Amino acid sequence: QVQFVESGGGLVQPGGSLRLSCAASGSIFSILVMGWYRQAPGKQRELVARVNNVGTTNYGESVKGRFTVYRDNAKRTVYLQMNSLKPEDTAVYYCNMGGSSWSSWGQGTQVTVSS
Repeated sequence: QVQFVESGGGLVQPGGSLRLSCAASGSIFSILVMGWYRQAPGKQRELVARVNNVGTTNYGESVKGRFTVYRDNAKRTVYLQMNSLKPEDTAVYYCNMGGSSWSSWGQGTQVTVSS
């Protein structure tokens, strides 16, 4: 089973940027869709962005136009570039398969947007 390790989170001011990385323990070449998810305290986990193996992307309405997801299969890594960050983006961010089935969830990486 492929496992994922997220990194790149931190504390940023509103309007700032971060790039998150998701490193896979195995090949992601055969995984059709990869996704980024986030979970804020007291809230359900939500889908943030997805990218398939030909580069087609989907974004949640709240992040559309601000976030960009892309993947590098050779590096076994999926990225999430986050710009124009808002306090409501504060959450733990996770990566996983983006379809109907998921692998085990990693520890995630904390993103905190605050002045």
